[in-house]
Amino acid sequence: MNKPRFKSILIALFLIASQAISAGATTEKTLKKVKKKKPKTHAVHSTKRSTQPALPGPLYAKRVDAMLAADDIAQRRNLDRDWVRHAIGQSHYLPLVAKFIQPPPVGTAKNWRVYRSRFIDPVRTAAGVKFWQDNRETLARAEKETGVPAEIVVGIIGVETIYGQQTGTFRVMDSLSTLAFDFPANHPRAKERSEFFKAELEQYLGLAHRNKIDPFSLKGSFAGAMGMPQFMPSSWVKYAVDFDGDGKVDLFNSPADIIGSVANYFKAFKWQPGMPTHYPVSFEASKLNMEALLLPDILPTFSVDSFAAKGAVLEGTALKHIGPLALVELQNGDDAPSYLAGTENFYAITRYNWSSYYALAVIELGQEVAKAMNK
Repeated sequence: MNKPRFKSILIALFLIASQAISAGATTEKTLKKVKKKKPKTHAVHSTKRSTQPALPGPLYAKRVDAMLAADDIAQRRNLDRDWVRHAIGQSHYLPLVAKFIQPPPVGTAKNWRVYRSRFIDPVRTAAGVKFWQDNRETLARAEKETGVPAEIVVGIIGVETIYGQQTGTFRVMDSLSTLAFDFPANHPRAKERSEFFKAELEQYLGLAHRNKIDPFSLKGSFAGAMGMPQFMPSSWVKYAVDFDGDGKVDLFNSPADIIGSVANYFKAFKWQPGMPTHYPVSFEASKLNMEALLLPDILPTFSVDSFAAKGAVLEGTALKHIGPLALVELQNGDDAPSYLAGTENFYAITRYNWSSYYALAVIELGQEVAKAMNK
């Protein structure tokens, strides 16, 4: 064999072997890095926190306070003690739920324009059009029977779950147990909120027992809200209706029950048929008493005349409004706030979620879907 050629072959083989060793070492280092890398924490969104399930913490079976609560619920609700103990005992503490329930940091600026952009977009509007088209007759029947406009019902379901696309992935039993027994102590309303979720847990167990539902089978938001309209257990019990007439209430799979229940909710909170939700408002600087106008917050308090006397200027049909009004302020970060004159119907929407930002998002999403339907 030609010696120079043989020498070249040996050099080539040496280089290939060296590259292979180097590549193997690099791969091994990369694998080690991958193994050490921690999973990312999913962010939260708007009024609804992330629907990504958290890694479960300890069971409540060994918690004395949880088992005493189970015994109390069983006795007062006339439920099987072992069944209630098992339901609560096999629930997990979810650290992520305790984190999500915390209020935003002090000083976090509200911004209506940013908030609005999360809910009014082409994707949600298109989904709303399809939902309205698929359920046109049911929406019309609900509006006729309750006086609640179809666009308000459509707006609620769109803001809550994008028409069923995001109903939540947390087990309701885990969420409610966590918030009942481990509500964050540093929350400004910790005791009050803990009692609220204990009551919701009790309502949920009663609901599951009456309807022969496995309490571990239902999933919802981090706060325990369920189904397409995201009803808390107490709202399900009080306001949900069998609108399709099949003998049961299904807020997960029955569009008729969902539509009828949302409309019934607003009827229960005194929705006024034919009344606008709000009017535009401007201000007369010489008369303006902003402190007095904002003092009642979003609770309708002022007549048209008293509204005007404090410097709030209404025009057109608003001047003929019968009933109280509220000045609603919507902050826009560093820019000037937006204002509107809210009616009793605007206030009714805030009973679904106690936020003026939420209420206006519901209204404007419904309007956008209605416009798209007309086109």
